[in-house]
Amino acid sequence: MTEGPANQPTHPIVEMTDADLEALLKRSVHITILLGAAIALILCCAVGWATAALFAVGAAISAASIYEWLRLIRLFNARLDQKRTPAGAWLVVTLFLLRLILFGAAIYVSLKCFQGSPIALVCGLGLAVAGLVWEALRQLRG
Repeated sequence: MTEGPANQPTHPIVEMTDADLEALLKRSVHITILLGAAIALILCCAVGWATAALFAVGAAISAASIYEWLRLIRLFNARLDQKRTPAGAWLVVTLFLLRLILFGAAIYVSLKCFQGSPIALVCGLGLAVAGLVWEALRQLRG
């Protein structure tokens, strides 16, 4: 922790800039992709390709979700900073909503086509949380 005004300690999260948040989210995407690939490979060897495929679908949706939130945060920060927002602001929001529908369809199709464990899919979907927690703890440690 660093010293703030009147010698009060400040937390690293308080001093986080928009660029720091963007870098944190990008690292979280990379961590999610790497963890997803490694765990899917282990699952493929241990329990079969169908369960590994379900996990990989969940991990891919997790990574894509973090990336979508990064795009939305960029848009909201531009609005809050009263900067000129990108010309495609409505496009970003529309694509976000369309991707939610696409993710739902991917989950449905993968559950119907692959006869693996649905728990693997849920674990893959939760992988984004693991990547974000890892990066948040790294940020807190400074």
